[in-house]
Amino acid sequence: MVGAWITVILLAGLLASLWLNGAEKHEQIPYNPDFVELVGAGLVEKAEIFHDAGINVVKGETRLPSTATPEQKALAAKAPVKWRVNIGEADPVERLLVANGVGVEHKRQNNHMALFLYNIFPTLLLIGVIYFVFVRQIKAAGGGAMSFGKSRAKQLVRDAKKVTFKDVAGILEAKEEVEEIIDYLKAPQKFQRLGGKMPKGVLMCGAPGTGKTLLAKAIAGEADVPFFSISGSDFVEMFVGVGASRVRDMFEQAKKNAPCLLFIDEIDAVGRSRFSGIGGGHDEREQTLNALLVEMDGFETNEGVVVIAATNRPDVLDPALTRPGRFDRQIV
Repeated sequence: MVGAWITVILLAGLLASLWLNGAEKHEQIPYNPDFVELVGAGLVEKAEIFHDAGINVVKGETRLPSTATPEQKALAAKAPVKWRVNIGEADPVERLLVANGVGVEHKRQNNHMALFLYNIFPTLLLIGVIYFVFVRQIKAAGGGAMSFGKSRAKQLVRDAKKVTFKDVAGILEAKEEVEEIIDYLKAPQKFQRLGGKMPKGVLMCGAPGTGKTLLAKAIAGEADVPFFSISGSDFVEMFVGVGASRVRDMFEQAKKNAPCLLFIDEIDAVGRSRFSGIGGGHDEREQTLNALLVEMDGFETNEGVVVIAATNRPDVLDPALTRPGRFDRQIV
């Protein structure tokens, strides 16, 4: 809404600048012979001499006297009504005007604002339009200019159609393995009171299309807890530090909605083995992975958040991800 008002103001300013410069437009004519002929023929009643940084300009209007001769009418028909003449020294021109009975008025050129609007304002308008379009594109992509570091994790609406184990066919062994996770999410205090500990992370491994994402949704549906999902590729951006910031923000959101389930799909996009490449893109990915490892280390089980990651390439994952205290439980 603010961008739309800025655009309206810029357009109004542009129209005003064009009006200011077009309202008193004087046509340029040569000093000799046009200007001299107009003055000599008595077609000029008064003139203004403008002085601005050593540049002198004469402005005036063509006026027919009440007793105009045919020669005067013919000359006036060819001349513009409003004209301007660039001159050198002002004194000889002033003497010419006075000698022909023309009233002379000296002025300083103060139309700097109109000059600014006419010459510079279109450039500013173009910059404003580009900025407005750029901001709109950023917002459409998922946030404003100051929200690059915000998590892009999407929360599944709990009122929507709930996915349960009834919607997942087969994979009976995998269902049995996640029963403990469901019980923990339903009543985390009971487990904590008895001294039980829940794994901080669960890694689902399997070929594409085997139901890893659907199973994660079913776990959240059976436990009736909030479900956050994000893809590993959403962490990596061209801007340095954005991925790590999104990791921290993602875990912060999960803690506020505990107990909940946090699902990271295609974790191999960000969790590949470190020191396996050269370049800024790999440096940014490694920073994101380091931030994820730090969050997993500082993740206490009593916060009621279970992290599930899915991949079809477990062989390329960094060994630090599968150490105890992180994604140490695997479901194939």
